[in-house]
Amino acid sequence: MYKILKQEGRAKRGELQTVHGVIQTPVFMNVGTAAAIKGAVSTQDLEEIGTQVELSNTYHLHVRPGDKLIKEFGGLHKFMLWDKPILTDSGGFQVFSLAGLRKIKEEGVYFNSHVDGRKIFMGPEESMQIQSNLGSTIAMAFDECPSSVADRSYVYNSVERTTRWLERCQKEMKRLNGLEDTINPKQMLFGINQGAVFDDIRIEHAKRISEMDLDGYALGGLAVGETHEQMYHIIEETVPYLPKDKPTYLMGVGTPANILEAVERGVDFFDCVYPTRNGRHGHLYTNHGKINLFNAQYELDDRPIEEGCGCPVCRRGYSRAYIRHLLKAKEMLGMRFCVLHNLYFYNTMMTEIRDALDAGSFAAYKKAKLEGMQ
Repeated sequence: MYKILKQEGRAKRGELQTVHGVIQTPVFMNVGTAAAIKGAVSTQDLEEIGTQVELSNTYHLHVRPGDKLIKEFGGLHKFMLWDKPILTDSGGFQVFSLAGLRKIKEEGVYFNSHVDGRKIFMGPEESMQIQSNLGSTIAMAFDECPSSVADRSYVYNSVERTTRWLERCQKEMKRLNGLEDTINPKQMLFGINQGAVFDDIRIEHAKRISEMDLDGYALGGLAVGETHEQMYHIIEETVPYLPKDKPTYLMGVGTPANILEAVERGVDFFDCVYPTRNGRHGHLYTNHGKINLFNAQYELDDRPIEEGCGCPVCRRGYSRAYIRHLLKAKEMLGMRFCVLHNLYFYNTMMTEIRDALDAGSFAAYKKAKLEGMQ
């Protein structure tokens, strides 16, 4: 059950009750595609840096180690020793990202595995079955994510098919949640709004899927090549047509600025690989903007990544110079430190956003945060 606690304009402050605990929103989900955060970050680390939700990927876990193997362990929570909420993406995004390795048909998508080339078929029923085996808290519907530059007729037909697939997902999840050996019979289903950058297709799709009374609604197919302005415009136009009394999830977004802008437009769930990917390359988020530790200016810098930061790395006083040395020496510890700091930065920013919404001062917080990071 989702409850709105506070509102400021369109910005929502809420909480979602799940079988694995309450999610306070707005929330940033930490991305662990293959049941691990890249950069040697453990689930104990996730606890320490204030993670609420971990996100894993259906397609990747199906390919390796296999969802049936994970089911043998009692599901993803037990497999990776994480007792808080997990959201699993449906594999639909791989329909976009593995464009050269797949063929889309009405029944589903035929893939060649990116690992060993073997043939894989995934449709709505298969995606739901895999996610049921994983036992995640929230399962995402199987969809196609069309390219932001696809022509209108392609996008229209793709969205029509995504709607048909969503109906099949809902029916199959209901069946799976009723089985005796289901790991999580209270698994939730979020539907995904698509439509590339066409306002009318997005709005019409939002209206149709809203009638299906799902547990939550996502905006998919953004941050895939369109401009930030186009993305903000689509969010602004589409969110009013999604149910206000359900969580709204902007998939794969984004920078701290993107998140602040989307919260203001009514979004309350986020995920993105930026903090982990950038961290592994020495790019670090701070309240005074991004820094790149590979720059020579940090060679003799004895300060922590950010003064006053409460992350495990800054709190213990590891210097920029030392972390830079680790990165240049290709020591795993350097990547680990940077990823921990970046995820802590994101998780802490979400806490600040929630606090600002609670206090009715989100607009002032957003302005100050954006100005500080420039």
